[in-house]
Amino acid sequence: MNDIPALARGCAVLGTGGGGDVRTGSLAAMRAIREYGEVPLVKLADLAEDALVVPLSGIGAPTVSHEMIHGEDEPARIAEEVERIFGRPPAAIMSSEIGGSNGVAPVAWAAQLGLPLLDADGMGRAFPEVQMVSMYVAGLPADLVIMSDVAGNVVTIRPVDGLWSERLARAVCVAAGSHALMADYVLTAARAGGAVIEGTVTRALEIGRSTEGAADPLAALRERLGASRLVTGKLTDVERRTTGGFVRGTAVIEGTGDDRGRRLSLELQNENLVAVEDGRVRAMVPDLITVVDTETAAAVQTESLRYGQRVTVLAWPCDPLWRTRKGLETAGPRAFGYDLDYVPVEELTHD
Repeated sequence: MNDIPALARGCAVLGTGGGGDVRTGSLAAMRAIREYGEVPLVKLADLAEDALVVPLSGIGAPTVSHEMIHGEDEPARIAEEVERIFGRPPAAIMSSEIGGSNGVAPVAWAAQLGLPLLDADGMGRAFPEVQMVSMYVAGLPADLVIMSDVAGNVVTIRPVDGLWSERLARAVCVAAGSHALMADYVLTAARAGGAVIEGTVTRALEIGRSTEGAADPLAALRERLGASRLVTGKLTDVERRTTGGFVRGTAVIEGTGDDRGRRLSLELQNENLVAVEDGRVRAMVPDLITVVDTETAAAVQTESLRYGQRVTVLAWPCDPLWRTRKGLETAGPRAFGYDLDYVPVEELTHD
């Protein structure tokens, strides 16, 4: 219970603007722990080789997820479907993406199901599309997606590949009101080795704790992340729309203080994807770009961006998996339609 606030702060930072508002995930996690008990955090090595790991995440537009909150039945329905398909129950829950509410809410889902939470995820951050997970990059077949919504529907999809898993799951998500709970890449602990990003729950906790009691929270966060500061200023323009199960748009930050006269633009698709200043790219996916409150260093999600906010934009390197050829094909700038060759953030920033 005491770890939830730090976990939420860390997941919000790793969410790069997406993954859902951590406040709803935090409330759900704390309520579930009070009702069902604490959730053990386990490593892959703690599980039997044939133990079933179920990656869970909310799919849809973060703006919708803030208002359409998961009930307690969705994870149970998915667990029942997993047991029906595999002939045995799940052994552990894993966050599909450690970023945003999708990094915190799995604590609630694990508590409700009486299962441990795996110290790992499939992204090391947040990404908007179903195939953008480490399991896909590792070459595991995307042959099963199970979804459940607040109306009680359960949909099992058998896609032919990762791209079809995104198309079909997104269509179901939109039909469900642009928000649903999803399990994809249900796998054994043996197959998870080398296919998931381990230690990310612990990392989120460390990030969240780094600002606790710090005299300069922003400096403490930058040090923990190894992040570059792209700009500090005021949010002067936000264009945001919900379409096709995503939040898309642009945010503009005008520099203040030492950054007066500078203007940074962020391109959004649930997450912050590309940062551009004076026509020059400063950072791009799959590296992480996060907007934080300048005073508190609390991350600001895309759905919470408002005119006049005093913010700082940070960027830092992604997990090495995303810099592989397959990783960049899956979640590099061209995967989102940007005519850009990937350049690591450390080569684009100098401060």
